[in-house]
Amino acid sequence: MGVPEKLAARMSMAEQHEYLRARFSRRTMMRGGAVTLGAVAGGVFVPGAVAQAATPAASTAAPTTFSSGKDAADGALVAPFGRHLAYGTDPRTEMTVSWQVPTAVKDPFVRIGAHPWDLSQRIGAEVRSLHTPAGVGAGGDHTQYYVHAKLTHLRPGRTYYYGVGHRGFDPAEAHLLGTLGTFTTAPSRAEPFTFTAFGDQGVSYHGLANDALILAQNPAFHLHAGDIAYGDPAGQGRSDDTGFDSRTWDQFLHQTESVAKQVPWMVAYGNHDMEAWYAPHGYGGEEARWTLPDNGPDTRNLPGVYSFVHGNTAVISLDANDVSFEIPANLGLSGGTQTQWLERQLRKYRADRDIDFVVVFFHHCAYCTSTAHASEGGVRQEWVPLFEKYTVDLVINGHNHVYERTDVLKGGEVTKKLPIGGTAYSETDGVVYVTAGAAGRSLYAFSADESYEDNVKDNDEVLSFVVQKDGKKTETVAWSRVRYLDYSFLRVDVTPAPRGHYASLTVRGIAETGEQVDHFTVVRRAR
Repeated sequence: MGVPEKLAARMSMAEQHEYLRARFSRRTMMRGGAVTLGAVAGGVFVPGAVAQAATPAASTAAPTTFSSGKDAADGALVAPFGRHLAYGTDPRTEMTVSWQVPTAVKDPFVRIGAHPWDLSQRIGAEVRSLHTPAGVGAGGDHTQYYVHAKLTHLRPGRTYYYGVGHRGFDPAEAHLLGTLGTFTTAPSRAEPFTFTAFGDQGVSYHGLANDALILAQNPAFHLHAGDIAYGDPAGQGRSDDTGFDSRTWDQFLHQTESVAKQVPWMVAYGNHDMEAWYAPHGYGGEEARWTLPDNGPDTRNLPGVYSFVHGNTAVISLDANDVSFEIPANLGLSGGTQTQWLERQLRKYRADRDIDFVVVFFHHCAYCTSTAHASEGGVRQEWVPLFEKYTVDLVINGHNHVYERTDVLKGGEVTKKLPIGGTAYSETDGVVYVTAGAAGRSLYAFSADESYEDNVKDNDEVLSFVVQKDGKKTETVAWSRVRYLDYSFLRVDVTPAPRGHYASLTVRGIAETGEQVDHFTVVRRAR
């Protein structure tokens, strides 16, 4: 993307962002025929140095269209694509509907109702235009248009029909009813439900196949643990990656639409999601593409950090780029505020008698023996002590393109072996960590034998490494219980219980073939 390799290796995300802004001048950007993400305020161009990346409008009650430097096309000839849902801060009453259009449109909106023949409620949407100038990666001089509508005051546990459109394209018209989708809000009380999870998907046959399998699980929501589309294939948060191609996101959102148009697609950001051009922290492009809950500690610098509650389960999304020693482009981005917020959230959820389980997901692995990235020392240093202090029930990671699951751990040591089909009592035993990073990208390797359902091979000692601040440290570990090296994802079935009885998380590793490669249960006494 234009920064000399030796220079880029010494630069943070913010420094690379400024370098690129200086190199690709305002004149160059305007010559491309479109403005840069977040650089429009009331139709006036704002210099890149002060432009804010994709800040959502305060309200979507009235439709908003950002100028693209050209007239909008005839809306009747433009079809939306790439629909994806996300919960708001309260999944019982809030949902965001997002989509793309291939060119500028006027007056985008969502229609919503309880029946497909009654879509009388129309809610205006916001367009965020994202321009990549010529010379920035392989897909330069390309403008993308992402559209978002926040829906509030919904009813808990209710299924809604919706359609997305703009002037000239009304999903309520008879010939467009086939474009409608549905979603279901979270219930007002604890009920059994399923969610799914994986990381490191990208655009591929395997990514598409895993999407189809996820849809078959009928999940209430899906967790994506980072490295979402791989528009930046190098993943170092460096701007000298000439393979960067923003158009990969168009392909990804089209691929994912079959699931994400009806299942809230909740993402965390990984190292491949830092794109140096769009904002100092690398997340300007992500802020254009996603609207996530805004209850994190710092939505300006950490847009992928948030939490939500579904039934009896709290879910926390973290940004591990902030604590990564291995890929330090954003190391220290939050100045410690993310870890402080994490402890506040964990303390709050553990004090809530209606919440049984706490699930945390993020990209870099706390514990993994893959020969590629293995374990991240920054995560172990900053967050693992909090997971143990507040007895987190399940930690889900990506980053390593494998499926691996630990025994039950405290302080890096096995407190209880957890064989396939075993049960962990998280209140007393410790924490279980799952790496589910085999969603679609090329697979990695293990130093030890694979060991999974119907192919169990006990390796009580596995040679691996952890990346610390001063480099890699070799370690021999006893906690690697399940290792599977093929495309897969995670299914979690949540079963509440009356007070005094045991609620359960039944966790399954499922291969792209549909075969089960791992299963175990985490239980906790309902209060």
